[in-house]
Amino acid sequence: MQATRDKLQVLGPDDGKQVQIGAMGVRFMIDPERGEGFSLVEHPIAPRSLAAPMHTHKHEDEYSYVLEGAVGVQVGDEVSIAKPGDLVFKPRGVPHAFWNAGDVPARLLEIISPAPFSNYFAELEPLFNGATGPDFAAIAALQERYGLTMDFDSIGMLVEREGLAPVGP
Repeated sequence: MQATRDKLQVLGPDDGKQVQIGAMGVRFMIDPERGEGFSLVEHPIAPRSLAAPMHTHKHEDEYSYVLEGAVGVQVGDEVSIAKPGDLVFKPRGVPHAFWNAGDVPARLLEIISPAPFSNYFAELEPLFNGATGPDFAAIAALQERYGLTMDFDSIGMLVEREGLAPVGP
């Protein structure tokens, strides 16, 4: 169905394009073209799993609203557990990470402003889930294009400190 601005639109709970990147899913709810300044994605996260290691956005602010479960977050040097109904602010230029801190699936809504960054997830999925595993050179080029700096060295620390499932095969 083609969406138009002057018609009633309802996005059902199973509607919208979805991709899977490791333990984190991405459901595109409001795309950059519709959001006019922001995007909205839903992130289901597997139990005790790292969704994203420490990373920094050059251009975007993110706001994570927890729907289900317990979502661990680190913003700068501060660490917290967000529960349903909590809204976490992750400003551009500040390193942050997030993970499912519980033993049941977690789910959050992520508002991304400005909008274009949500396209990153759609472009990342085939590079991350290729037949031979992640294409790290292509992923690095994608991150550079989006002004994203990823601290892969933080993965081991986060997994150990937070008691998360090991990352990778």
